[in-house]
Amino acid sequence: MRRTILLALTALCTLLPAATEEEIRQAEKGWAAAVTALDYKALDRILGDQLIYAHSTGNIETKGEYLARLRSGAQKYDGIEHSSITIRIYGDTAVAHAKVRMTGKSNGNPFDDKLMMMHFWVKQGGSWRLVAHQTTKLQ
Repeated sequence: MRRTILLALTALCTLLPAATEEEIRQAEKGWAAAVTALDYKALDRILGDQLIYAHSTGNIETKGEYLARLRSGAQKYDGIEHSSITIRIYGDTAVAHAKVRMTGKSNGNPFDDKLMMMHFWVKQGGSWRLVAHQTTKLQ
Protein backbone atom coordinates (compact mmCIF):
# COMPACT_ATOMS: atom_id res chain seq x y z
CA MET A 1 0.00 0.00 0.00
CA ARG A 2 2.73 2.42 0.99
CA ARG A 3 4.63 1.62 -2.22
CA THR A 4 1.50 2.25 -4.32
CA ILE A 5 0.97 5.64 -2.69
CA LEU A 6 4.63 6.55 -3.21
CA LEU A 7 4.45 5.57 -6.89
CA ALA A 8 1.24 7.55 -7.35
CA LEU A 9 2.78 10.66 -5.74
CA THR A 10 5.91 10.31 -7.86
CA ALA A 11 3.81 10.06 -11.03
CA LEU A 12 1.78 13.10 -9.98
CA CYS A 13 4.91 15.14 -9.36
CA THR A 14 6.18 14.46 -12.86
CA LEU A 15 2.95 15.93 -14.24
CA LEU A 16 3.25 19.16 -12.26
CA PRO A 17 5.30 22.00 -13.74
CA ALA A 18 8.70 22.52 -12.12
CA ALA A 19 7.87 26.19 -11.81
CA THR A 20 4.98 28.53 -11.97
CA GLU A 21 4.72 31.73 -13.94
CA GLU A 22 4.48 33.58 -10.63
CA GLU A 23 7.93 32.31 -9.58
CA ILE A 24 9.42 33.74 -12.75
CA ARG A 25 7.53 37.03 -12.35
CA GLN A 26 9.03 37.28 -8.86
CA ALA A 27 12.49 36.42 -10.21
CA GLU A 28 12.11 39.22 -12.78
CA LYS A 29 11.08 41.67 -10.06
CA GLY A 30 14.00 40.54 -7.89
CA TRP A 31 16.46 41.08 -10.74
CA ALA A 32 15.12 44.57 -11.50
CA ALA A 33 15.17 45.54 -7.81
CA ALA A 34 18.72 44.24 -7.31
CA VAL A 35 20.04 46.02 -10.43
CA THR A 36 18.49 49.39 -9.58
CA ALA A 37 19.53 49.16 -5.91
CA LEU A 38 23.04 47.97 -6.84
CA ASP A 39 22.56 45.03 -4.47
CA TYR A 40 25.65 43.06 -5.46
CA LYS A 41 25.03 40.27 -2.97
CA ALA A 42 21.58 39.65 -4.47
CA LEU A 43 22.93 39.98 -8.03
CA ASP A 44 25.61 37.39 -7.32
CA ARG A 45 22.83 34.96 -6.29
CA ILE A 46 20.51 35.90 -9.18
CA LEU A 47 23.00 35.92 -12.06
CA GLY A 48 24.24 32.55 -13.32
CA ASP A 49 27.99 32.03 -13.35
CA GLN A 50 27.96 31.46 -17.14
CA LEU A 51 25.75 34.52 -17.80
CA ILE A 52 25.52 35.92 -21.34
CA TYR A 53 24.42 39.56 -20.98
CA ALA A 54 23.69 41.13 -24.38
CA HIS A 55 22.85 44.84 -24.29
CA SER A 56 20.70 46.58 -26.90
CA THR A 57 23.90 48.28 -28.10
CA GLY A 58 25.30 44.92 -29.20
CA ASN A 59 27.82 44.73 -26.35
CA ILE A 60 28.00 41.29 -24.76
CA GLU A 61 29.33 40.76 -21.25
CA THR A 62 30.02 37.91 -18.86
CA LYS A 63 28.75 38.00 -15.30
CA GLY A 64 32.10 39.36 -14.10
CA GLU A 65 32.24 42.06 -16.78
CA TYR A 66 28.65 43.13 -16.15
CA LEU A 67 29.10 43.34 -12.38
CA ALA A 68 32.38 45.27 -12.85
CA ARG A 69 30.56 47.87 -15.02
CA LEU A 70 27.89 48.25 -12.34
CA ARG A 71 30.48 48.57 -9.56
CA SER A 72 32.50 51.16 -11.48
CA GLY A 73 29.41 53.26 -12.23
CA ALA A 74 29.87 52.85 -16.01
CA GLN A 75 26.38 51.25 -16.05
CA LYS A 76 23.66 52.60 -13.75
CA TYR A 77 19.96 51.80 -13.86
CA ASP A 78 17.58 54.29 -12.28
CA GLY A 79 14.48 52.34 -13.23
CA ILE A 80 13.33 49.14 -14.91
CA GLU A 81 9.60 48.90 -15.57
CA HIS A 82 7.97 45.85 -17.14
CA SER A 83 4.92 46.83 -19.22
CA SER A 84 4.12 43.30 -20.39
CA ILE A 85 5.59 39.86 -19.88
CA THR A 86 5.06 36.43 -21.42
CA ILE A 87 6.51 33.42 -19.62
CA ARG A 88 7.05 29.86 -20.82
CA ILE A 89 8.13 27.09 -18.47
CA TYR A 90 10.21 24.09 -19.62
CA GLY A 91 10.87 22.03 -16.49
CA ASP A 92 13.73 23.71 -14.62
CA THR A 93 14.14 26.30 -17.40
CA ALA A 94 11.97 29.31 -18.16
CA VAL A 95 11.89 31.98 -20.83
CA ALA A 96 10.53 35.44 -20.06
CA HIS A 97 9.82 37.84 -22.91
CA ALA A 98 8.91 41.37 -21.89
CA LYS A 99 8.52 44.94 -22.99
CA VAL A 100 10.40 47.17 -20.59
CA ARG A 101 11.45 50.74 -20.06
CA MET A 102 14.95 51.20 -18.69
CA THR A 103 16.37 54.50 -17.53
CA GLY A 104 19.81 55.36 -16.25
CA LYS A 105 23.32 56.14 -17.48
CA SER A 106 25.77 54.20 -19.59
CA ASN A 107 29.34 55.51 -19.80
CA GLY A 108 28.09 58.83 -18.42
CA ASN A 109 25.37 59.21 -21.04
CA PRO A 110 21.73 59.17 -19.91
CA PHE A 111 19.35 56.70 -21.51
CA ASP A 112 15.60 56.26 -21.51
CA ASP A 113 14.99 53.15 -23.60
CA LYS A 114 11.88 51.23 -24.54
CA LEU A 115 13.03 47.68 -25.12
CA MET A 116 12.02 44.14 -25.88
CA MET A 117 13.79 41.89 -23.39
CA MET A 118 14.36 38.15 -23.38
CA HIS A 119 15.51 36.40 -20.20
CA PHE A 120 16.42 32.75 -19.79
CA TRP A 121 16.13 31.39 -16.25
CA VAL A 122 17.44 28.06 -14.96
CA LYS A 123 16.63 26.56 -11.57
CA GLN A 124 19.93 25.63 -9.90
CA GLY A 125 20.23 24.53 -6.29
CA GLY A 126 16.59 25.40 -5.67
CA SER A 127 16.93 29.01 -6.88
CA TRP A 128 16.13 30.67 -10.21
CA ARG A 129 19.25 32.08 -11.87
CA LEU A 130 19.36 34.40 -14.85
CA VAL A 131 21.64 32.78 -17.43
CA ALA A 132 20.96 34.95 -20.50
CA HIS A 133 19.73 38.50 -21.11
CA GLN A 134 19.05 40.08 -24.50
CA THR A 135 17.47 43.45 -25.24
CA THR A 136 16.43 45.13 -28.47
CA LYS A 137 15.46 48.80 -28.73
CA LEU A 138 11.91 49.59 -29.80
CA GLN A 139 10.82 52.68 -31.74
